[in-house]
Amino acid sequence: MLEFLKCPVVVTAEVNLTVVALAAAGLLSRLWQLAHPRAVVSDPATRPDSTQNLDLRPVPPWGPGGLSVGWLAGHSWMEDPRERESVWSSDFDEVYYGQYISFYMKRVFFLDDSGPPFGHMLLALGGYMGGFDGNFMWNRIGAGTDAQALGPSSTALPGHMQGAGSEEEQPGLEPAPIWGAGTADRGLTHCTTVPAPPEYSPNVPVWSLRLLPALAGALSVPLAYQIVAELHFSHCAAMGAALLMLIENALITQSRLMLLESLLIFFNLLAVLSYLKFSNSQKHSPFSPAWWFWLTLTGVACSCAVGVKYMGVFTYLLVLAVAAVHAWQLIGDKALSHVCVFCHLLARAVALLVLPVVLYLLFFYVHLLLLYRSGPHDQIMSSAFQASLEGGLARITQGQPLEVAFGSQVTLRSVSGKPLPCWLHSHQNTYPMIYENGRGSSHQQQVTCYPFKDVNNWWIVKDPGRHQLVVSSPPRPVRHGDLVQLVHGMTTRFLNTHDVAAPLSPHAQEVSCYIDYNISMPSQNLWRLDIVNRNSDTEIWKTILSEVRFVHLNTSAVLKLSGAHLPDWGFRQLEVVGERVSRGESTVWNVEEHRYGRSQEQREREVELHSPTQVDISRNLSFMARFSELQWRMLTLRSDDSEHKYSSSPLDWVTLDTNIAYWLHPRTSAQIHLLGNVVVWTSAGLATLLYVLLFLWYLLRRRRNIRDLPEDVWLRWLLAGALCVGGWAVNYLPFFLTEKTLFLYHYLPALSFQLLLTPVVLQHVRDHLCR
Repeated sequence: MLEFLKCPVVVTAEVNLTVVALAAAGLLSRLWQLAHPRAVVSDPATRPDSTQNLDLRPVPPWGPGGLSVGWLAGHSWMEDPRERESVWSSDFDEVYYGQYISFYMKRVFFLDDSGPPFGHMLLALGGYMGGFDGNFMWNRIGAGTDAQALGPSSTALPGHMQGAGSEEEQPGLEPAPIWGAGTADRGLTHCTTVPAPPEYSPNVPVWSLRLLPALAGALSVPLAYQIVAELHFSHCAAMGAALLMLIENALITQSRLMLLESLLIFFNLLAVLSYLKFSNSQKHSPFSPAWWFWLTLTGVACSCAVGVKYMGVFTYLLVLAVAAVHAWQLIGDKALSHVCVFCHLLARAVALLVLPVVLYLLFFYVHLLLLYRSGPHDQIMSSAFQASLEGGLARITQGQPLEVAFGSQVTLRSVSGKPLPCWLHSHQNTYPMIYENGRGSSHQQQVTCYPFKDVNNWWIVKDPGRHQLVVSSPPRPVRHGDLVQLVHGMTTRFLNTHDVAAPLSPHAQEVSCYIDYNISMPSQNLWRLDIVNRNSDTEIWKTILSEVRFVHLNTSAVLKLSGAHLPDWGFRQLEVVGERVSRGESTVWNVEEHRYGRSQEQREREVELHSPTQVDISRNLSFMARFSELQWRMLTLRSDDSEHKYSSSPLDWVTLDTNIAYWLHPRTSAQIHLLGNVVVWTSAGLATLLYVLLFLWYLLRRRRNIRDLPEDVWLRWLLAGALCVGGWAVNYLPFFLTEKTLFLYHYLPALSFQLLLTPVVLQHVRDHLCR
């Protein structure tokens, strides 16, 4: 029975020594002294003035072993070992991602509009493997102060998010950005001179944090070799592509830092290689284990590329387009049965469409699972989302009554959150009699939207048929379509609108709290409640969950946040108007804080309004609801896209007429620049141009029935162009349509496809034009 144990077990494996050697060279160029410099890679535009007069001439890029090729022709920095202890550091690039790594370590929620969370999680994984605890004072981008180390109870809210004080304590409110992060893909905001923070402290595992981007950059080298080989070009052409990927300055510099471009390039190339291997195995062994493996890996790599940065979606669409052409050819193959064709199409649909979507959702699921604590960015999210996080709003709203009743005391938050998250607000001050432009007002009490937690944000939901401002027993819930009056809690004046032009939006009506001046302007304070997300016409108004509109009974105007900032007489708060024809999130409100009013006397009610809410009830959002909201916020969030010293246009990238100074030593010429190799970039651009010209020439001649190339060579030429030129085009041309601030590193994914094309064109010229 156990005879088989007497036989030797033989395992045969094929090892491509060329791929191994290229991988080793890539690892050497990316990992050598990876932890240096032990300073936050920085933007010279934010350095103290004392560093501005330093010699910025390029430093000869010598590398290990005396090679004058900049760390195998790529490493663009040097430093004097004697000066390592006094490295200047600042707030760009590594700081931007570093603060998010700290959030992951502390399980604090954040929102970054530069892309999905998978890339951030990979960087955080490096920190986790290195034992990073998240305690490091990352200097906040664009701010003049250092950010506090984050603790479990520290939400580090930006100034305008702090929930404290009335406008008397915060005079002259000037709304600020939601947070100081992320212009253009990462935090390159307008620069201010800031104190130089210390270099990385000993508890920051710099090597581990930079490890995964470096590995991705190193493994891109053998991937380039294999892609060209799978396109059936020669070994020399494949080696040429790998060497170009190995020695390109910009790729090495970018991959040796805590940045995402090398990860994006790696997954782009992995997706292309996996599809080519799948396509080649289709010809001789369809539905084999290797066929399934490469098809599945294609879908996984595409999803990972999109999960690192949204730019990855263009490579994904390119792979889908090539796969669709091949599937169309498959359908026309009469040698295959209908069932076989259906199985082929089903396998491709599952692997290339369903699997990437599932993985993309999985990235967000893990992201939200890890980040369960309230953080600096929750205020941009809805009240329901905030209440699902531990601490923050959840600490305030936990246990509030679910159903809003007549007599309830509520705060009303604008659902849109634009231009700032804010709450319906009023105070004793009135609109000026005459505005600056000469128009008159009602001189009624101001109603605004205020981006701070404040006691003047409280309103009482009153039944128009009763005088009481308390909740009856049992409570009478407010339903969709009910008429209500909103009474300002601190001044007991009614929310009102009438046919008077709003101060900054003359096409809309002024909204005020009514003051009886004994003139012929009666109050008009009846509002109809319209629950936007109701399931039925008898829906009850619910705390946090219900999104509502208030429609004025007399004029049919809808209570709306216009988004305009009032002048100084309005404390720079946001204008609220009544607009008759208006839809969209700016007209939608939700109850954030809620309590059942118990005090009929005004003095007792003021004490009640100042006290915290309490009663226990759970409001857990489903994952899909949280994912949908988070994805929408990421796609629609607009950051301050200010011009930057090192910003550039897409045309500057092709001619290499730009660079980025990442780091500079304060006393020596040691520096790191993101700067491409002129010879490599020029040859790549010429190769792309030559391919396009040759393609058009061959196409015209084939139209005349002149076949310059054999059919198999023509198909190989087409596929190489579709993947290499197509990969360059889809990763480059979209930037001409974008409005955000752009930098040289945005071009690197497109450049990687050009580097694949250069040896392919050279081989084609040698084999078919120089015969």
